[in-house]
Amino acid sequence: MNRGRKMSKTKAYLCALSGAAAWGLIGIFVAPLYVRGFTAWDVVAIRAVLSFAFLFLLMLLFFRPQLRTRFRDHLFFAGAGILSMVFFNYFYFEVFAQSSLSLAVTLLYTGPLFVTVLSRLFFKEPFTSRKMFALVLAIVGCAFVVGLLPFWEAQVPFHVFVMGILSGFCFALYSIFGKAVADRYSAVTISTYTFFYAGIFMVLTGDAWGKLDAFIYPDVWISALLLTIVSTVLGYLLYTTGLKHIEASNASILGTVEPIVAVITGVLFLGDYLMFWQVIGIALVLYSAILVTRNSHKISKRKAGVQQ
Repeated sequence: MNRGRKMSKTKAYLCALSGAAAWGLIGIFVAPLYVRGFTAWDVVAIRAVLSFAFLFLLMLLFFRPQLRTRFRDHLFFAGAGILSMVFFNYFYFEVFAQSSLSLAVTLLYTGPLFVTVLSRLFFKEPFTSRKMFALVLAIVGCAFVVGLLPFWEAQVPFHVFVMGILSGFCFALYSIFGKAVADRYSAVTISTYTFFYAGIFMVLTGDAWGKLDAFIYPDVWISALLLTIVSTVLGYLLYTTGLKHIEASNASILGTVEPIVAVITGVLFLGDYLMFWQVIGIALVLYSAILVTRNSHKISKRKAGVQQ
């Protein structure tokens, strides 16, 4: 089993941020699949199965020894794959399909709230005032980015709102399950087995295979492959790598750059435009990430001073 080399805090934060940025591109890859008649559950199946296939091939070629795991740890892999990966994706894609990507991303990022609370309960991570302030800034910033603040202009049906909150809760579970095994396995091992269980679950419950004829269209293949490689495999490997070296709650707060990337993607590729309040929101989210990073550096320096 691979515990991995020690990574600097700066590199760990960059990994978590880069992973979140890759997730932020997901909208431009999912939208074409909806146009071709795929449902949210179908997209989850495509994402899970193709991602596992890609990761498993990668491990067979370059990281075969890292396929060895402890049997009891598969409970965490299955939890991350089914309870987190499958259902957070489903609720997220449903909100996206029924409302907008901006609303889906905002509700998804109630996740850091759940991660902070769950990390305190399961890992005894400190719940500092700075962390709470950064968390509040991140959530408020996300709300500004998608236009929910300052005037609450979005009209959100109750069932869509509930699905969005559930996506945030299930999203938070990935950090919890992943952190439980992060000290024993590499990021690629955790991600591979997570998608293994997600893929099995979707094969047994999904109906995407009844729409295989849609794969005659090049845009379906392109969207599916980019969704798999960029917004899934690369995103999760980077995020999980960062998670191995920083607190789960900090990684989740840093992950709030995803809505920023989603909005910028809309501006550059989908004809959206940024209003003043959205710029304010982006600044708040970025500042929250700076607060988390600065706090971690101070703690590290204090520990180093004590050791010296």
